[in-house]
Amino acid sequence: MERQAPRDRLSRPLVPVMKIDIRQVEYKEVMPFRELYRHEANCQIVHDSSLSRGFGDTYLLSIDGRMAAYGAVFIKHYVGRLFEFYTLPYTRDHALPMFRELLAASKATEIEAQSNMPLMLEMLNANGTEIVEESVLFQDFATTHLAGPTDGVRRFRQGDPVTNEGEPQGDWVLEVDGAVVANGGYLCHYNPPYGDIYMETAPEFRQKGHGSFLVQELKRICYENGKKPGARCNPTNVASRRTLERAGFHAVGHMLAGKVAGA
Repeated sequence: MERQAPRDRLSRPLVPVMKIDIRQVEYKEVMPFRELYRHEANCQIVHDSSLSRGFGDTYLLSIDGRMAAYGAVFIKHYVGRLFEFYTLPYTRDHALPMFRELLAASKATEIEAQSNMPLMLEMLNANGTEIVEESVLFQDFATTHLAGPTDGVRRFRQGDPVTNEGEPQGDWVLEVDGAVVANGGYLCHYNPPYGDIYMETAPEFRQKGHGSFLVQELKRICYENGKKPGARCNPTNVASRRTLERAGFHAVGHMLAGKVAGA
């Protein structure tokens, strides 16, 4: 694609403004630039592992023959959703035209962005429609000292009666008077050093503070294993949000998604 600058009053000759080229590449070709992307983000990236797990196609963009940016579009789970975009600092002024060329070349139909990652949020707002909030994103904000049962938290043992309606079975359980009342753990398929905490309390033991105590202890375990705790919850799940906040988590952003305007 080549655009020409208009002649000014001095009748200077027409010169090319810029030429954007896009090519689909193997994941290994964008790996070095993903390190810059992660460093700039400085937060938990929810879909960080998707490319290494083969869930997306990757694209390299150049301007006038020089490396300028890369992007990624889901081919599994959220097919057609553009979920990653990074420009080198000296090409950031051209982010919007590059992003639009990437949308066209990849035939993306959706865009997602974490609101705590400014570049992608700007691209979503400029090119998306029908934008919805899919998750609330949390980071550790305070150390809490919630009192817990004397039984406390221990490793999951085969045969432990645990309830899992929406979360995976955790590696840790909370025991109260000999009964397992909650279980949880943390997932590590995020950009280092983040670990994503999850937990679930058995229905008959809810609204007693057990969930917040378990989250508090999972944060401690996370740190002891060299991970920085993060968390997410559905925006409509008020109980989960309060549980996380009582354990010292603080909302820092939202996972947003929208349709590509005109797609």
